[in-house]
Amino acid sequence: MKIDDIRGKTNGELEFELKNLEKELFSLRFKASTEASANPSRINEARREVARIKTVLHERASKIRGQEPR
Repeated sequence: MKIDDIRGKTNGELEFELKNLEKELFSLRFKASTEASANPSRINEARREVARIKTVLHERASKIRGQEPR
């Protein structure tokens, strides 16, 4: 997901997306430790998406940047 897509979403949508990504990241890490067929590149992508969402939420909470109109 691109940063422009993330900035276009509301805080509620971002929190929902963050929760889903954290669940997916947990399951990917679990699969990687138990199976050999886990996709390591998807783990990195999920980690980066989580970081992007948390960054945007922090920017909005600290009034650095507001929500951009759609």
